[in-house]
Amino acid sequence: MSELSVRIEHSIQAVPQTAWNELITTADAVGDADNPFVDWRFLAALEESGCAVAARGFLPCPFAVYSGRTLVAVAPAYIKQDSDGDFSRDWDWAAAAERAGLPYYPKLVFGVPFTPVTGRRLLLPGPLSPAERAPIVSALLGAARRFCHEQGIASMHVLFPTEHQLHELSHQGLIPRVAFQYHFRNPGYRQPEEFYARFSSKRRNALKRERSAAQGQGIALYTLRGDEIARDPRKYADLAHALHASTVEKLIWGRRWLNQAFYRRLFSSLPHVVELVVAERNGHVIAGAFNVASHGGAEADGPPGRTPRLYGRYWGCFEEHPFLHFNVCYYHSIDECIRRKVAIFEGGAGGEHKIARGFEPSETYSAHAFFDPRLEAALRRHLQHELQARTQAIAEYRKQAPVLKPWSPDPTP
Repeated sequence: MSELSVRIEHSIQAVPQTAWNELITTADAVGDADNPFVDWRFLAALEESGCAVAARGFLPCPFAVYSGRTLVAVAPAYIKQDSDGDFSRDWDWAAAAERAGLPYYPKLVFGVPFTPVTGRRLLLPGPLSPAERAPIVSALLGAARRFCHEQGIASMHVLFPTEHQLHELSHQGLIPRVAFQYHFRNPGYRQPEEFYARFSSKRRNALKRERSAAQGQGIALYTLRGDEIARDPRKYADLAHALHASTVEKLIWGRRWLNQAFYRRLFSSLPHVVELVVAERNGHVIAGAFNVASHGGAEADGPPGRTPRLYGRYWGCFEEHPFLHFNVCYYHSIDECIRRKVAIFEGGAGGEHKIARGFEPSETYSAHAFFDPRLEAALRRHLQHELQARTQAIAEYRKQAPVLKPWSPDPTP
């Protein structure tokens, strides 16, 4: 490999789409690939729509690593003056630093704005051996540290990397952090009843009442995807935006992070990964959810070596009905995942109410560097204790399995 050089651009537009996306179309050494949120078109839609720009708190500065003239790695990155929209969950750290008179902002974030979804944050071609990956990762992070020093940036954060990349980042001196979300996992159910049979009788009856509520209310649910979206992407983009806006407007703390222009660009450029769950009553749309699928439409027979996933993003409703949210955002898509043999449904960040509906804790990761040695020492100690406590808590939950009984496939067809 030729000598490596790193460029820090001012926009994703400075990196050719084809060259960027070639780095996400082949799985790396551990099969991490195929995250639609790091697709050039998704990131470009965020920039071009004015959602992920300096005026909205995200100053783009994507990193590009070259071996000679060949692009060998990229990483979406942003400079931020606060923590709005990055889901870093670091408000307490920033507040503590401020009280101690230590710098925390501006910060450099490697991640995807407004998107708390695990995926590769350093995009390298694959497969590469650890020995081949190490100098590329080292060059990128070395350039990032120098950039932070030159620009007066106080901290650096890699948000929602894969577990494999977390280990690479830790070896480069970043401080690891573990958190968790709640995901539905499909071990091979042939029909939804096999999933619901894992609940206790009492809980199963409660879920049955919730799941049947929509039919009793005269509400029909279906999913639009692929060619259906592509036939009229603008229409469905506007519907997704209207539904999302309806939720934001009802919340005192609601943030209009994604605008109509973003949805229109995304639905036009990536119709094969966007999905729209629609709830209709008396011929009118009353609610819906915007989801994103892994490339190939989240089908189990998609590209080899990849785990098909569905990502729940945003929902909204124009009418209020009991259990409508659960049916639109959870039950309908769980049934669809089972029908389409999708392995994992990530229902979004937060929401302990998901546990009672069969979603299980799943680790998420981040890695951090603080350039004031006093802050670095304090937060390294804090994160070491937090890591032990959270790892133990997740292990205890899995050991106890308080919601779902063990499952094994019935050998009879």
